[in-house]
Amino acid sequence: MKNKKNENTESLILEAAKSIFQTKGMNGARMQEIANKASINKAMLHYYYRSKQLLFEAVFKNAFSLLAPQLNTILNDDSSIEEKVRNFCSNYISFIIKHPYLPNFIIQELNRNPNFILKMKDNIGFPNTEKFKKQVVLEIEKGIIKPIKGEQLFINIMALNVFPFVAKPLIQTLIDVEDEEFEQIVEERKTEVADFIINSIKK
Repeated sequence: MKNKKNENTESLILEAAKSIFQTKGMNGARMQEIANKASINKAMLHYYYRSKQLLFEAVFKNAFSLLAPQLNTILNDDSSIEEKVRNFCSNYISFIIKHPYLPNFIIQELNRNPNFILKMKDNIGFPNTEKFKKQVVLEIEKGIIKPIKGEQLFINIMALNVFPFVAKPLIQTLIDVEDEEFEQIVEERKTEVADFIINSIKK
């Protein structure tokens, strides 16, 4: 019974932290505010997480553990490169729409602590691109796609999917759209990005 209560409290903390981090970012978030959001006192919050950094890492790992296995499955299934591109774009964008804080979290943390992502690398389900890169070579040899390095193709996929979320305020200002229209544009990018990439590599 005690373990169940502990799990429920921890879930409340993580949900509260996710909400605060999402609206205020890592630097703007305060432990007291997170405690209030979770309806617990600050001492209880510190019992579970001694620092904001540890809480941030827990929130990040929790969200990343949902996304990473999905992406890893796409990269390593038996579908074609075209199908992989379409599935990757659709899955990634759908996930980030639900967890919009995640890209900036990653960027902030990598700038502050470049070794942070290495903590995640050995986790089960961490995306592995080796099969994807070999498949790119194979499809080039078969004349299905134009010559391109697997690493470059993967970076293109990541960049085109990640950038709108990381640079949302800049993009909204440059193209002069409000939140609702921006959300529609992002939804459209599930197919727009996939089509753009596929058209650039197909023979």
